[in-house]
Amino acid sequence: MDILTGQVSLAGEDALMGAKRKKYTPAYRRDAAHLVIDTGRTIAEVAQEIGVGAQLLGRWVATERARVEDPPGALDIDERAELERLRAENAQLRMDREFLKAAAAFFVTENASNNPSGRSS
Repeated sequence: MDILTGQVSLAGEDALMGAKRKKYTPAYRRDAAHLVIDTGRTIAEVAQEIGVGAQLLGRWVATERARVEDPPGALDIDERAELERLRAENAQLRMDREFLKAAAAFFVTENASNNPSGRSS
């Protein structure tokens, strides 16, 4: 409340009223829920990866689990071993990708500093 004018400031509410909610298709919601259900990863992990709130994704997962009549059983030893192998391979590929991005950025910078005219030779 502004003491001089006696008016209440609603700046926080005004700022929120202009914001638009993201809309997600039912197919996107199902696919996102199955990233949790099928892979056994945590809701928080998947939510961060796809850029949605963990609570929202949790609701999608609960809805999808309720919709599925016969949920998949627990992974057997062979499936668990393959999942662990694939997760390790995925982590290695992510590290390789980050290294290659850094290397590419280095060479772009190096090339730009060796060629001040901006022309390639």
